[in-house]
Amino acid sequence: MRSPVGGVAGADNVGIGWRHPHYAELLERQPALAFLEVHSENFFAPGGAALAVLEQGRAYYPISLHGVGLSLGSAVGLDAWHLDQLARLVQRIDPVRVSDHACFARGNFQGQVVHAADLLPIPFTTEALDVLCTHVDQVQDRLQRVFMVENLSAYLRWNVPDAERVWAETEFLTTLARRTGCQLLVDVNNIYVNALNARTRFGETVDAIHSCRSWLDAIPADVVGEIHLAGHCHVNDAHGDIVIDDHGSRVCDAVWDLYRHAITRFGPVPTLIEWDTDVPALDVLLDEAGRARTHALGACA
Repeated sequence: MRSPVGGVAGADNVGIGWRHPHYAELLERQPALAFLEVHSENFFAPGGAALAVLEQGRAYYPISLHGVGLSLGSAVGLDAWHLDQLARLVQRIDPVRVSDHACFARGNFQGQVVHAADLLPIPFTTEALDVLCTHVDQVQDRLQRVFMVENLSAYLRWNVPDAERVWAETEFLTTLARRTGCQLLVDVNNIYVNALNARTRFGETVDAIHSCRSWLDAIPADVVGEIHLAGHCHVNDAHGDIVIDDHGSRVCDAVWDLYRHAITRFGPVPTLIEWDTDVPALDVLLDEAGRARTHALGACA
């Protein structure tokens, strides 16, 4: 199912994250974009100004709903209320894509289910894969559409018992897609952040670019439904050196290089420019979207 609107002419397959500072200006200017992406949870209220703005945007652009709270990998199950709100929003907006992350946020703490308000990594084990598949199936059955799952930037790792099989992330995600029929949302910046942190946080000797290209090469093209691009930051303090996927700056040259490689692998799939912190002027996002179009066209030439 697709939205009845088709985006503004000349937009190719590139969209931007539509955040509050740009609501009015984007509606007034209507720049050439293939789609807008919003965070689903910001529009769960049954009415109000936010939902009214989203419906105005939908009159001009296809909408992609990207969630951060489903907690697909949680061992305590999905939050029925959250899924209800998402289903209602999907029915109202009829988005072109709906997505969330391969992570967990909900867990059992001292006998109560609590929400961490963060995207926490899951172990790449068979048991975790079974939980994730069950929940993705549940979401797709409820929404009656194909769902997308995004790879995570992670800042810690699980200690898994030696007897437990640990899958490669790419094999884990590919198996998820094959078993459930879902698609993958490939966040290129997340792959690069993880490769950098493998050296600084976990002491591995890796070539970050080569590692990321190998990651992309291991994902079948037919399961990829969207690509995310964003900026990251380096933090070096008393606690150590870490790279954070903060979505607060322009896409770096290394990620652009990886994006070109991704496009040669997956084809011209829809691509999003994400910018969530220190949100700049709209023209900066549009410039990044233009760069994405240029790189995609060059990679497909």
